[in-house]
Amino acid sequence: MARRFRGSFHQKVDSKGRVSIPASFRRVVETGDPDWTDGLRPNLVIVYGLDDQNWLDCYTVNAIEDIEERIDQMQPGSDDREALELLFHGLAQDIQIDEDGRIVLPQKLRDKIGLDGDEKALFIALGDRFQIWREDTFEATKTAATRAYMADQGPRFNPLTKLPPRPSST
Repeated sequence: MARRFRGSFHQKVDSKGRVSIPASFRRVVETGDPDWTDGLRPNLVIVYGLDDQNWLDCYTVNAIEDIEERIDQMQPGSDDREALELLFHGLAQDIQIDEDGRIVLPQKLRDKIGLDGDEKALFIALGDRFQIWREDTFEATKTAATRAYMADQGPRFNPLTKLPPRPSST
């Protein structure tokens, strides 16, 4: 199984848009870039989405290629395929991590998620990808929604009960 992103980190974004990728995230990005070898800069893809998406989805090269292969299997010209092509091709950007472990978030992407100069961005792992958020936006949307979901499940709810059963090994 491929390495996965885990954890959350607060990383300072400087006035030029440079931000360090957490070291553990860099290792996953390197593993997920088939062209990366020691001494080269690893690549990732940022999917920034439509105007109402106020976070950035960051994928390894392998993860985005898996999505693209699945899109390619869809009916050409279908509304579903065209929507996914727009999201994962047209509203995405290739990014390289520099020798200091940083990326440059273009001004367009910083504006999109409301990051001003010299503030911290929240990096949050989601297994096969990570997201970059403005912290207060994350707290107001994702954290609040997760708390509400958990509260709706009852006081003794165990989220592991939502996992599908393991495939039987016969």
